[in-house]
Amino acid sequence: MTAAGEFAGRRRIRHGAAPMPAAPLIIRIAPLTFAFLWSSGFIVARYGAADAEPFTFLTARFLLAALLLLLLAVATRAPWPKTFGDAGHNMVAGILLHGGYLCGVWWAVANGLPAGLSALIAAAQPLMTAILAGPLAGEKVSAPQWAGIVVGFVGIVLVLAPRLAGVDAAMLGVVVVPMLVNFGATVSVTLGTFYQKRFAASSDLRTGTFLQFIGALFIVVPLALATETLRFDVTPTSIAVLLWSVVALSIGAIALLLLLIRRGAVSRVAALIYLVPPLVAAEAFVLFGEDLTAVQMAGMVATAAGVWLAVKR
Repeated sequence: MTAAGEFAGRRRIRHGAAPMPAAPLIIRIAPLTFAFLWSSGFIVARYGAADAEPFTFLTARFLLAALLLLLLAVATRAPWPKTFGDAGHNMVAGILLHGGYLCGVWWAVANGLPAGLSALIAAAQPLMTAILAGPLAGEKVSAPQWAGIVVGFVGIVLVLAPRLAGVDAAMLGVVVVPMLVNFGATVSVTLGTFYQKRFAASSDLRTGTFLQFIGALFIVVPLALATETLRFDVTPTSIAVLLWSVVALSIGAIALLLLLIRRGAVSRVAALIYLVPPLVAAEAFVLFGEDLTAVQMAGMVATAAGVWLAVKR
């Protein structure tokens, strides 16, 4: 802006000109809405675990989500990627964000990894993102952001402390492989976030997300065919869990995640993952009657403060 333009802008402000319009409501509520929806995935998984094998359930979830998004894209005449390369970028993002992450976490938990330990490993994503933000995205993580990320991680440890207390050395020896798989899933979703930001951020949310789930199916379908019996018991619970997983998580939460990635730095978006374990603890307290200790509540406060430091502008 030229000096004259800047001066004119200051004059308009002094004379009571209208300020810049506020962000749309959906943008203002997106971070907390995303965190709530993402946390609900752990709750519905607990309800649905008895009715379906993990890869089989994820196959049904990805297929149904892709179908609904395809119908939505056709009905609304959404634009499709102009080149095969652009379509391929969306599919690769889906392999990393959905296929690699969800398959890894669900397999690890199904093979004996305690949910608290799984959540702690997954909570390393903001730390990974902050470390990689410079070399992969050219983003500078400020000192307050680093402080928020560290404080948030400490809060997560406090929130998960009661669950971690039951993990002894013998159990760790049994779940070494699931831990490594869970860590690989966290790396996958971290890299997927950067890949989406760099190569597919301008894609239409409807058609881009449809292609992401097509990419994820290339991972989960072979895993289901090779390792499972394709068991999916049709019960009221399994249908409700599937519908919530598709509409609220695979469509709603992912749309908000992609919107946040498009509008902000990936390190700030990743910090929202810290809100998930505290929300899961609160939801489990309400729905399942699980204990909520003073240490956990202190951890929730620390996590919220850390996220605020990490994402504030």
